Amino acid sequence: MYLRERARQDARKRIAAPFVLSAGEDTKVIGYYTLSAISIVLHELPQEIARKLPRYPVIPATLLGRLAVDSAHRGEGLGEYLLMDALYRAWTHSATIASFAVVVDAINEEARRFYARYEFRPFPKQERRLFLPMQKIQLLFPQ
Repeated sequence: MYLRERARQDARKRIAAPFVLSAGEDTKVIGYYTLSAISIVLHELPQEIARKLPRYPVIPATLLGRLAVDSAHRGEGLGEYLLMDALYRAWTHSATIASFAVVVDAINEEARRFYARYEFRPFPKQERRLFLPMQKIQLLFPQ
């Protein structure tokens, strides 16, 4: 639904950058995600993290706004593949456009557990909004 109705418009207006995974020569979309900029209010982070950061009212981050896999391809590891691609893109771009973390909004408990497996942490007052600091993401991609 999103890809057909909004993705092109979001990309054209620079609201979100969609990335698509397709299979075969028919280019059938089997998964996608979007990345965009977001600001994190400093006091919304866990205290042990916030106290190590500069006292700016907000800090930059990258929003992984959507991540979806076609239901016919669930269980094939494509969600992990798309997540790693998104994290890698966010991490590499954070060297030129500052970003403290990748933020996700898990749409349900299953999605929350998926992200938790990759060490995403919840915001203290928003259990379905999670984040993964770039310092942790960097460890996933040794030079």
